[in-house]
Amino acid sequence: MSRIGYLAKNTGYLALGQLGTKILSFFLVPLYTYVLTTEEYGTYDLLNTTASLLIPILSLNICDASLRFPLDKNYDRSDIFSISLYHLLQCTIWGGGIIALNHLFNVVPLINDYPLLFFIMLETSAANGIMNCFARGINKVKEVAVSGIICSVIIIFLNLLFLLPLHMGLFGYFLANILGFIGQSIYLFCGIKGWKYVKRGKLDKKLHREMLAFSKPMILNNISWWVNGVSNRYIIVWFCGVAANGIFSVSYKIPSILMMLQNIFTQAWTLSAVQEFDNRDKNTFFSQIYASYNVCMTIICSILIITSRPIASILYAKDFYNAWQYVPFLLIATVFGSLSGYIGGLFAAVKNTKAFATTSIIGAGTNLFITLLLVWKIDVIGAAIAAFFSYALIWYLRLRSIKQYLDLQVSYLRDCLGYAALVIQAIFLFIFEETVIFYAIETTMLFLLFFIHHHQVTIIYNKIANRIGLK
Repeated sequence: MSRIGYLAKNTGYLALGQLGTKILSFFLVPLYTYVLTTEEYGTYDLLNTTASLLIPILSLNICDASLRFPLDKNYDRSDIFSISLYHLLQCTIWGGGIIALNHLFNVVPLINDYPLLFFIMLETSAANGIMNCFARGINKVKEVAVSGIICSVIIIFLNLLFLLPLHMGLFGYFLANILGFIGQSIYLFCGIKGWKYVKRGKLDKKLHREMLAFSKPMILNNISWWVNGVSNRYIIVWFCGVAANGIFSVSYKIPSILMMLQNIFTQAWTLSAVQEFDNRDKNTFFSQIYASYNVCMTIICSILIITSRPIASILYAKDFYNAWQYVPFLLIATVFGSLSGYIGGLFAAVKNTKAFATTSIIGAGTNLFITLLLVWKIDVIGAAIAAFFSYALIWYLRLRSIKQYLDLQVSYLRDCLGYAALVIQAIFLFIFEETVIFYAIETTMLFLLFFIHHHQVTIIYNKIANRIGLK
């Protein structure tokens, strides 16, 4: 199979597993925003983001190693999986201890309101992450796709059941998501015949050290990525309250369309990056994929900015409608985040997680400083603007850092003109009401993007046309 075919096949499987059900889940947002209050939604979001911070710390971020190391045929996959399960057990023990200490000293009162649910969420998310990564690492992408469908169907069905006829509120929302992750993990374990990879003897100490040498720097990377992505919630709660965080959290539902496409591609891309890195024409291949990916993400972002207010009026009920104003800058931040993730796949291929983490740490520090300053000065919108600046900085730093490994051809002038067009669209969204003039200006900017990237758009169109038999 050709390298483009391999990438397309994996992307297709993952899209099949996530796209349809994620779209259905996306259209259930009106239900969530109607049934749950802004405080309840903000509470769930805060606990979920706290769990996403703790998992890489408590598990020593073994998840990333459980994806990367099975791709190398020199390692025993049973050893890799068993080491991963060992760290999952460690995560369980440490997680229980932290929740018990928090119960005694009440450091985070919110966790004490839902200690058991938070513990189960923490552990099921950690197990789900390891199962997903290991399954992709052994090229069981089809099983990952099916597990994604199963997870989404369970979550959607149980949310409809728990929130409507049973009126279980926030507890039901928690429970539906937890059971969805459990269902996905069970299917994956059975799908890859996980029991075949469980080793009862002693762990391979040498491999264990190598996996930790790869994964430990990624702890800082994941913490930094967490700071970039979700630490703003805590700052918003501090300055503006839990209800404001609930509104800001739901504003991510529109950027989640772009994030969903990013996640699907990034999961498939990491597998291709490892396989193709030693090829002679890797510079050309990686540059072409980068250019195509950049164009697609930029144009989709532009379309979502244009339609963000109409989508918000459909998705966001009651007090949540004002979330539309945070969407444009979060969308642009997602574009830079997706491009940073693309380059991150190249760092994973060469196992240089230190350079990977360094760029994330710099971006996180920048994000934290700008968020504190802007939320204090201009309210919640400052968090969205800070996310845009920090992800743009990470993108630039990673582009510079990767040059020591390959010559990634990037047209900074052309691409930055495209990003400038997105920023102008975002600003105009605040200046103009939904009038003919507004849509004329926004559509003009979209056509400008097509003009700026006309060469790459033509290449993408021709490749798609050739594959489906069009002239």
